[in-house]
Amino acid sequence: MAGYRVEKRGQEHTGNYRLFFSNDQGQFLSPFHDIPLTAAKTEDVFNMVVEVPRWTNAKMEIATTEPLNPIKQDVKKGNMRYVANVFPHKGYIWNYGALPQTWENPDHKDESTGCRGDNDPIDVCEIGTKVCSRGEVIQVKVLGTLAMIDEGETDWKIIAINIKDPEANSFKNIDDVRRLKPGYLEATVDWFRRYKVPDGKPENQFAFNSEFKDKDFAIRVIKSTHVFWKDLIMKKSSGGINCTNTSVSDSPFRCSEADAKAFVDEVPAYGAGDSVPADVDKWWYGKKN
Repeated sequence: MAGYRVEKRGQEHTGNYRLFFSNDQGQFLSPFHDIPLTAAKTEDVFNMVVEVPRWTNAKMEIATTEPLNPIKQDVKKGNMRYVANVFPHKGYIWNYGALPQTWENPDHKDESTGCRGDNDPIDVCEIGTKVCSRGEVIQVKVLGTLAMIDEGETDWKIIAINIKDPEANSFKNIDDVRRLKPGYLEATVDWFRRYKVPDGKPENQFAFNSEFKDKDFAIRVIKSTHVFWKDLIMKKSSGGINCTNTSVSDSPFRCSEADAKAFVDEVPAYGAGDSVPADVDKWWYGKKN
């Protein structure tokens, strides 16, 4: 398995913060397009890019519209975005991230949900023991999926576990999560339902009556989003995504190592820092419907 490194630019908790990726030879790459989706010969193991470590609040995400797609903090109305601690949940309750080389096509209406894709790589909730680091690339075993409907768009949430987790062999499907981590799936639905409410938005909805689909269903969803990504990277589809990459054969967006380095060098290595707002650590006790 290839190794990956990260290089920080700018200062955390500011709009100039970026986390770029490189391979173990120090060559810059896109975590969205250059890290392979599949991580093993078995069809249920995939690479995952960790955007948000468990228990943290800063809403970090792959910058889909920027060259090489570094991780950055989301901004809302000019302010750095943090998820609230919606009681009893502290920050993100899993290691949260994305599967590379997947894309939820906004022009495709999913037959099972009746909604179009959200124009992002597919999201992953990793439920293992270890608290991962931002930018870490881990290999995860897929167990199932939840279909969140976010402002009318399908936003799949893959449930997975790090294959290096001490308990990984005990988890083979979504029912094992329910059996071995009682309450975790219910907490996951509650988290996604309410996490935007402190910002004044309505609760999110879910397809399938908020029920989780099993591993086989989740793998089919992942494979379909990988096909959509292939069309995107070959310029057969467009969603306003920056497809600059350094390794995808025949992609019209492929760039040289020198060009990739130049993209990174354009971002200031340092910048004025900022502190985390004091209210990030507060609990939000909203009415639970």
